[in-house]
Amino acid sequence: MKSLKPIVLAATLLASVLPSFGKDSDPDTLRVALLPDENASTIIKQNKPLKEYLEKKTGKKVELIVTTDYSSMIEAMRRGRIEMGYFGPLSYVMAKERSPDIEVFAAQVKRGSPTYRGVVIGSAERGANELMSVKGNTMAFGDPASTSSHMIPKTILKNKGLEAGKDYTEQFLGSHDAVALAVATGKVDMGGMSEPIFNRMLEQGTIKKEDVVVITYSDQFPNYPWTVQGYLNEELKEKIRKAFLEMKDPAVLKPFKADGFAPMADKDYDKIRDMGKILGLDFGKM
Repeated sequence: MKSLKPIVLAATLLASVLPSFGKDSDPDTLRVALLPDENASTIIKQNKPLKEYLEKKTGKKVELIVTTDYSSMIEAMRRGRIEMGYFGPLSYVMAKERSPDIEVFAAQVKRGSPTYRGVVIGSAERGANELMSVKGNTMAFGDPASTSSHMIPKTILKNKGLEAGKDYTEQFLGSHDAVALAVATGKVDMGGMSEPIFNRMLEQGTIKKEDVVVITYSDQFPNYPWTVQGYLNEELKEKIRKAFLEMKDPAVLKPFKADGFAPMADKDYDKIRDMGKILGLDFGKM
């Protein structure tokens, strides 16, 4: 796992001004961390409607935070530096291992389902058109704590008898968009990422369809969860839950490519824990 890095608030390094405060059950400001799947400044800008929506629904000031990597977000949750966190499934399981009191309450819904898939893509330039193409070559992952840009594709390869370090070289690029760009430009042979992010990059023209080969999709996995600190008072937690479960504003939902949010519980992420057993992972030590 990468070493912890400073937290980025509004795309600016501000770790020095985010000390570990006491556990305030009714804070004046809700610090809301968004998963660093893409460029931090873009995420902050896209989610301005979310900030305004939550301020209206909770009566609190809201600060949007994008951490430099998944591990720093997990650490920020553990130390009480954020009140709410939007995790990936794997990073949530890791955070829960370190901070048992955090509570998952919702996940995004797309086409009526709170699940999503990962996708393994190959470089057309390098002729990577099947999983075995990675043998002796390079596989790009996002963050080590990413579900669809590390855990899922690595499991897919393992189930085909392909082991990192033995059959292929793994390269961590930090984010889904970095993986897609590296594959599309032929810098790596293959990469794993979230299907929704892959589709969005195709739609936006960030990558071209002719430059990448869709090799395979994963099974469905529980979608990215929203979490709150368990020590927040119940009235505030209920306002937050209600805000998400009743969310209908297209401007707020657009960055998530979601139709809405559905209730979720910790047990819904047992599928991630089961996958971790296949890879021999210790979520408390990653």
